[in-house]
Amino acid sequence: MTPFVLFGSFFLFMALTVPIGIALGIAGLLTAIYSPNISVTFLAQGLVTSTDNFALMAIPFFILAGEIMGKGGISNRLFDLANVIVGRYTGGFAMAAVITSMFFAAISGSGPATVAAVGGIMIPAMVAEGYDKKFATALIAAAGSLGIILPPSIPMVLFGISANESIGALFIGGILPGLLIGLFLMVWAYLYSKKQGYMGSKESFTWKRLWEAINKSKWSLLVPIIILGGIYGGIFTPTEAAVVAVVYALFVSVFLHKAIKFRDLHDIFKNAAISSVAILIIIGTANAFGTILSMERIPQAFANAFLSVSQNGTVILMLIILMLLIIGLFIDTSAAVIIFTPILYPVILEIGMNPIHFGIVMIVTLAIGFITPPLGVNLFVGSGISGLSMPVLIRAAVPFFFVLLIALIVIAVIPQITLLFL
Repeated sequence: MTPFVLFGSFFLFMALTVPIGIALGIAGLLTAIYSPNISVTFLAQGLVTSTDNFALMAIPFFILAGEIMGKGGISNRLFDLANVIVGRYTGGFAMAAVITSMFFAAISGSGPATVAAVGGIMIPAMVAEGYDKKFATALIAAAGSLGIILPPSIPMVLFGISANESIGALFIGGILPGLLIGLFLMVWAYLYSKKQGYMGSKESFTWKRLWEAINKSKWSLLVPIIILGGIYGGIFTPTEAAVVAVVYALFVSVFLHKAIKFRDLHDIFKNAAISSVAILIIIGTANAFGTILSMERIPQAFANAFLSVSQNGTVILMLIILMLLIIGLFIDTSAAVIIFTPILYPVILEIGMNPIHFGIVMIVTLAIGFITPPLGVNLFVGSGISGLSMPVLIRAAVPFFFVLLIALIVIAVIPQITLLFL
């Protein structure tokens, strides 16, 4: 009966559109009141101790670094570079938009932030070039999902903490899957553009143009190199890398690009603080939720249920992916990672799946939720930028859902894509 109270109350509050962090907390509280085995005091202590974690400090710092770089005028520079590389081909503007999203994803660590920063520039620019607004907005919304797949990624930090796996290994493991998804999106953009007759830029490629574009964007391009190079070079931990990213982003945006004034920092820090607090509330309540799951041995029950269906690892993995796709329709990515990692971790160990590979598969699967209603955060951000209604944008996003789904299946069945550099 206790699991029914826990999940029943949680989904009831979700249906009533209660914010997910609050829904998790109230569901946990009601369960603690109902069950004689769970103390309300223990639950309250769990809310505090779950966020008292050195690795979690990476999250507010990565959010702050993304805010600074987002306001630091880097999107135009990154697009200029991408446009020089692919702009002359059919659908070049669309492919350049995907590459720009990939560049920015490697800086922000957030899907919606990537859509907001890139879409604000690219959607009007693509429409001015003759692209259909629905296609342009859906493309940016789908490419924004790379914000949590390419490192640094906030859900990767959460998975690493929840599963006690290396965050640095997850960062490295996300590189090739992220590039593969970007390639799939570019192929679809090319095929669609060819069908619609969207031509490339009239400007021809020259090494001089490429060098000028690289020179303009070099400080932005160094961010992922500094983060990953520092982590794998043993210079600093992922948390320390996040702090370095903030300091570097401030220096570049204020003193080199001169795109941010000191008076702008108040709003930047305020926005980062609000985003960080929202995530930390979810982390605290989701961890309390997860503690109740563990006490009721629900992860073991899930593992037994999956293994009773089939002993074939591929079949079980496909069932898990289907379950996560459904979860992604309704539950925020960060909360889903914290809640379901402890549940699914025993299952993947039982079938002999590499935990890093599973972590990437899980995050890629949940990233598709950014463009699937009713949650579809990237769609809401894209709708706000383009002015398109949600029903129109949802229909435009359907092809991109299948593109991301195909990429996900390839990543899931070929572990070497994730594990090549590990």
